[in-house]
Amino acid sequence: MNLQDAKKAVVEDFAMFDQWLDKYEYIIELGKNLSAFPEERKTEDRLIKGCQSRVWLDYKIEDSKIYFSADSDAIITKGIISLLISLYSGRTAKEIAEDDFAFLEEIGLRENLSPTRANGLASMVESIKKVAKENV
Repeated sequence: MNLQDAKKAVVEDFAMFDQWLDKYEYIIELGKNLSAFPEERKTEDRLIKGCQSRVWLDYKIEDSKIYFSADSDAIITKGIISLLISLYSGRTAKEIAEDDFAFLEEIGLRENLSPTRANGLASMVESIKKVAKENV
């Protein structure tokens, strides 16, 4: 599935829920499905700066595509990073670097997070974009 279709599917998934409490539950479930992140990779250089909770982001490049892995010590944050890497992992650096991440506004995520979590979300997005821009 291309990136635009994947983002559209996320917007449709979030539209199924009327209440933000249900959307938070969905985000938490996404975090529970995140692949295990080895303890030895939870290092300072993989820690995303600007997040209130601890979020580790790692990546590898195979066949010109970036594959992300991540973890967090907070359940909602873990769900948010899971959502981001489910969309952007396996994409080319160019696709990621050129994306506007506007789907986050479409689903209302930024406006429904506390200011510290919204800052953390911005830091996660910037970290993913930075990896992409460094590998274009």
